[in-house]
Amino acid sequence: MIDKDEERLNHQLDRFERELPKRVSRSIRWLREPSSRWVRIPVGLLLIAGGIFSILPLLGMWMLPLGLLLLAQDLPFLRRPMRRALLWVERRWVRWKRSRRRRTG
Repeated sequence: MIDKDEERLNHQLDRFERELPKRVSRSIRWLREPSSRWVRIPVGLLLIAGGIFSILPLLGMWMLPLGLLLLAQDLPFLRRPMRRALLWVERRWVRWKRSRRRRTG
């Protein structure tokens, strides 16, 4: 049975996937499949560790949220915070694109 948080997170991730290039989108879709759980969990943990222990912030900062997002597929307590984070990022992205259009157009 899918709970409300899982359903909402999946909906948000579906929207996110549609905005990505096809190759990246296919990889994420494969990682989100239930059969990929044994790949998703170690990759998520490695990304989190890489994000925490990265010497160069630019190379490691993107790893932490991506790892948490992968783990949210399997850990119910992460679903709501990650969904909210995705919504926040989406709002910021839309606002940034709007402001760029106003400056150039």
